[in-house]
Amino acid sequence: MPRRTTTHAARKQASEHDHQKSLIRWADLALPGHESALLFAIPNGGHRHKATAAKLKQEGVRRGIPDLFLAIPTDRHHGLFIEMKRAIKKGTPKPRTTAHQDRYLAAFAAMGYKAEVCHGWEDAANAVARYLGRPDLAIT
Repeated sequence: MPRRTTTHAARKQASEHDHQKSLIRWADLALPGHESALLFAIPNGGHRHKATAAKLKQEGVRRGIPDLFLAIPTDRHHGLFIEMKRAIKKGTPKPRTTAHQDRYLAAFAAMGYKAEVCHGWEDAANAVARYLGRPDLAIT
């Protein structure tokens, strides 16, 4: 089987993990202590050993659940779900959501939550700033 190759631009691009890690770092610096702790990851993705994956499925892990949740209600929404995607770089395809992700995002939005797909940590930080009504937190 031929070896799968990636373009130089794709290899150099930060991963979704890197962007999510940067968002949490930003939140820890930008949000007041208790609010920072209310932005947390929902570890549903990733590659796992089959036995671990089976146990997690029994515990309620669901394919398609968004990556992050901000558990702060506002006057308009119960909380903010974020589906994190890598940032869009010129010359690379835009990462897309799966059908499972689309269904959950729509279901959460229908139940009064804000649900956004964010491309890169800056986009996600701006989504958090908009959601909280805090333009001073926006990344320019």
